[in-house]
Amino acid sequence: MQDTNQRLHAVIKGIVQGVGFRFFAYNHGKILNLRGWVRNRYNGDVEVLAEGPRSVLEILLQKLQTGPELAQVTDTEVEWQPYQGDLPVFTVLTTGS
Repeated sequence: MQDTNQRLHAVIKGIVQGVGFRFFAYNHGKILNLRGWVRNRYNGDVEVLAEGPRSVLEILLQKLQTGPELAQVTDTEVEWQPYQGDLPVFTVLTTGS
C-alpha cells in the first residue's frame, strides 16, 4: 500500500504555551523529516501545519496530542488537507492569529 503525502493542520489547546511546546513540535517535525511550521496563537493555543507521508504525520499528531512533560493538552482540532508541496523545512514561526 502506498503512503500518500498529505497536509495536517492541528490546533492544540490547553496549557501549551510557556512549556516548551513549540520546541517539542519543532524537534519532532525535524526528526520525522516533515515540512511545515509550528507557532503560538494569540489565544493561547499552538498551531501546526505539516506535510509528508500520512503515516508519518500520524506519528507527529500522536506526539502533539501528548506534548512535552509540562504541557496539559485538553483538545486537538485536526484537519486533513490535500498535499500542496509549498511548506518550508520544518520551522518555528512568530505568534499569529
